[in-house]
Amino acid sequence: MKRFAITLATLALAAAAHAQVTVKDAWVRATVPQQKATGAFMQLTAAQDTKLVAGSSPVAGVVEIHEMAMDNNVMKMRQVPGGLALPAGKAVDLKPGGYHVMLLDLKGQVKDGEVVPVSLVFEGKDGKKQTVEIKATARPLNSAAQTDPSQGGHAGMKH
Repeated sequence: MKRFAITLATLALAAAAHAQVTVKDAWVRATVPQQKATGAFMQLTAAQDTKLVAGSSPVAGVVEIHEMAMDNNVMKMRQVPGGLALPAGKAVDLKPGGYHVMLLDLKGQVKDGEVVPVSLVFEGKDGKKQTVEIKATARPLNSAAQTDPSQGGHAGMKH
């Protein structure tokens, strides 16, 4: 019995060592034909301090973590260096006009209602990585603010 309790305690610690992340309300902006980029949006909550460091999707050649921010009255989008910090227990919104997952070099049109698989890679303080598979439903082009560059390309955006 004692050995069983020790084994359970060890398993509990091992599970706690991994950055457990909850993903809610994942969606991707639908595209028009020939469009080469779109954004994925969701809410992330980590049980422990962790970072969103990478991603991949079969619909895109490249997946990056991006941030949009005003700089001298100009909206700029850039890749987040080193990953997006997720403080323990705090929900972090990835939404149009802010942090988001950028799907680049699209292999085809993402149509309204389509389910897009996305793999997200999280890294804990201990350097261990966890991959979370999500399914994000594509929403129409007009689902959010027109300021989102994934709406129709990057015209006027500075990286």
